[in-house]
Amino acid sequence: MVRSVAERAYLPTRNLLEEIGDMMILTGRTISSALRPPYPYGGEFVSQFLFALRLCWFPLLISTVCICYAAPGLQAANFLTIFGALDRLGGFFVLGAVREIGPSVTAIVVAGVAGTAITADLGARKVREELDALQVLGVDPVKNLVVPRFLALMVVTGLFDIYALLFGIFGGIIAELVNSQPLGPFWNTLFANASTTDLWGSVLKTTIYGAIIAIVCCYKGMSASGGAEGVGRAVNEAVVLAFTAIFSFDYVFTQTLLATHPQILVIK
Repeated sequence: MVRSVAERAYLPTRNLLEEIGDMMILTGRTISSALRPPYPYGGEFVSQFLFALRLCWFPLLISTVCICYAAPGLQAANFLTIFGALDRLGGFFVLGAVREIGPSVTAIVVAGVAGTAITADLGARKVREELDALQVLGVDPVKNLVVPRFLALMVVTGLFDIYALLFGIFGGIIAELVNSQPLGPFWNTLFANASTTDLWGSVLKTTIYGAIIAIVCCYKGMSASGGAEGVGRAVNEAVVLAFTAIFSFDYVFTQTLLATHPQILVIK
């Protein structure tokens, strides 16, 4: 009895570890297929890129403006007002919006909008046995379906990060105006603390977020089973697992970036 209880308790952990291993294998196959000719996925890549762009641009705009206005904008402004240092809000935006909030909101929107659509699409193909039919015909599903989605999400999340940073800073400008402050000190502290390391680190991190989202969502879609209910379950699991993987990677990446570039720890 004790053994059966222990096995039931261990089963979710074992399944998670098996899924992580399978996703690592899929990552290796995807990168290998992307680099090895031929390259028949150009049209699908463009289609998936435009699909993600069309779905995500407006939710991302609203999300970044509102979150950056509310969190590092109004909340930080209220805190800095206590010390009479509201002119330091621009420097705080480098720490909050550029390094963390912009990339995180981009990943959340892309995973929640484009990632779920990818999982549902591949899941529907899986339960209709279209993926098995492709393999019978000698068509590699990884090269023709996973690779274009993998590359498209990497490119679109990297570009969306710049987009999110611009509108996130716009949220800070609104916060400054609401507090009846001139914009000169905001821009001064923003550019005094911003560096190329912050920019490329933010874009690189978000690009890898896109790769993580693509692998998780494609894997969950291609392993779906149980009809329409199974596809819905796969979409839900893909979102939860993608968010977990993104924030876990964020911890590792941030620690590594700060350790290798200690100069960005100095606040001017």
